[in-house]
Amino acid sequence: MRLPVLRRLVPPSLFARLMLIWLGGMALVLAVSLALFIGERERIGTTALFEGVAQEIAAAADLLDSMSPPERERWIDEIGRRRLRLSLRPPRDHLRPLAADHPLHTAMRTAMPQRPATLYTHPRDDRPHPGLLVALPLADGTPLQVRLPGIPPALHRVPHQPGPFFAALAALVLGVGLLTWVAVRIATRPLSRMAAAARALGEDPGREPMDTAGPTEVAQAAAAFNQMQRRIVEHVTERTRILAAISHDLQTPITRLRLRAELVDDDALRARIQSDLDAMQGLVKEGLAYARSLDERSPSQAIELGPLLQALAQDAQDMGWTVRVPEDAQGRVLGRPSALRRALWNLIENGVKFGGEVDVELAATADGFDIRIRDHGPGLAEDELEKVFEPFYRTESSRNRETGGTGLGLAITRNLLRSQNGEVSLRNHPAGGLLATVSLRAR
Repeated sequence: MRLPVLRRLVPPSLFARLMLIWLGGMALVLAVSLALFIGERERIGTTALFEGVAQEIAAAADLLDSMSPPERERWIDEIGRRRLRLSLRPPRDHLRPLAADHPLHTAMRTAMPQRPATLYTHPRDDRPHPGLLVALPLADGTPLQVRLPGIPPALHRVPHQPGPFFAALAALVLGVGLLTWVAVRIATRPLSRMAAAARALGEDPGREPMDTAGPTEVAQAAAAFNQMQRRIVEHVTERTRILAAISHDLQTPITRLRLRAELVDDDALRARIQSDLDAMQGLVKEGLAYARSLDERSPSQAIELGPLLQALAQDAQDMGWTVRVPEDAQGRVLGRPSALRRALWNLIENGVKFGGEVDVELAATADGFDIRIRDHGPGLAEDELEKVFEPFYRTESSRNRETGGTGLGLAITRNLLRSQNGEVSLRNHPAGGLLATVSLRAR
C-alpha cells in the first residue's frame, strides 16, 4: 500500500489520532491479558487434572494391594470406572514412553513417591490421537496397567514453562510503552516544531513560513503562527521604511540650514550652529545605517576571519589607534563581508573610544568561532550590559554626542550580526575593561 493511501486512512484530527492510538493500545492490552489469562488457566486446570488423576491411580493401587488375587479379578473393572480403565497385565512392547517433561510424571511422583510408575502413549483405533497409559507394580509384584481415555489429547503437552509467560508479559509492557511513546511523540512534536519556529522567528522574522501539514489542530496553529509572522514582518518593514524615509528627508533641510549658517556674521554663533548641524547630520546617517541593518539581505559568502581582523587592525592603526590582533588568527565562516566588517569596526571603535586600547582574539567553538574584543576602560554596570544594545540608548558616561555618539552603534552591530546567524554579547572582564564576544557559525 502506498504512503498517500496510508495518509488518507489516518484521521485528520490530533484528537482522533490520539484516541485511535489509545483504543488500539487498550485493545492490545486486553488481547494479551486475555491470552495470558487463558493460557495460565489452562495450565493450572491441566495441572489440577493430572494431580487428581495421579491421586485416583494411587488410591486404586492401594485398594488393589489390600485385595486377594480373586477379589482383584472380580472388582478390577469397577474400580476407577469414572476416568480410569484398569487391567492386571503388563504393557505391550510397542508402546512409546511418554515425554519426560509431561506434567503427569510430576503428579505421579508426588502421589506415589515409593511406587515406581512408567508412563506411555498408546494408539487407539477409535480416535486419531494416542492415549495415555500408566504401568506400575502392586505390592506383591502383580503388574497393573491404567489407561486414561477421558483426558483430551490437547492436554498431553501442557507442561509448566514460565518462559513464554514472561515473554508475553514483556511483549505487553514493550508494546504499551511503544504505543505510549508514539502517542506522546505525536502530541509533543507539533509543540517542538512551534518552539523551534518561534526561536527562528526571533532570529530572523523573514524566515520561511511553517509547514501547515499535519493534524487539523496543528495546521490551524501553524496557520495562525504564519499569520502572526507576516504581521510582524509587515510591522518591522513599515517601521524601517518610516525611519529610513525620515532620515533621508532630513538631509535636505540640514543642507539648507548649513548654507544659511554661512550667512551668519558672528563666527562663534556660526560655529555653534555648524556643530549642531554636524550632530544632526551624524544622527541622520546613523538612522539610515540602522534602517539598512534591519533589512540587510546581501548574499552570503565565505569569509576568512584572519585577514579580515588584520585589515581592521591596520585601518585602526592608520587612525592612530592601538588595536592588537594575533598574527596566527585563522578561521572561515559563511556570512556577509560588508555587514560583518562594519559590526566588528563598531565594536573596535567603541573599545578605543571608551578604553583607549583594544585586544582582539579569535577562538574556535563547537559550531563556529568567537571573536573577543576587549578594551581597557572602566567597563559597564551589570544592568547596562544589555541595555546598550537598545536603539538610541546611551550610558550616563556618554551623554555628550561628541564622545557618546547617537546610541545606535551597538544596535546596528547586533542587527548586522543577527542577519547572518551571529550574536554579540558584553561582559566585564575580570582583569578590567569591557569584553565584547561575537559568536559566528562556521556554516
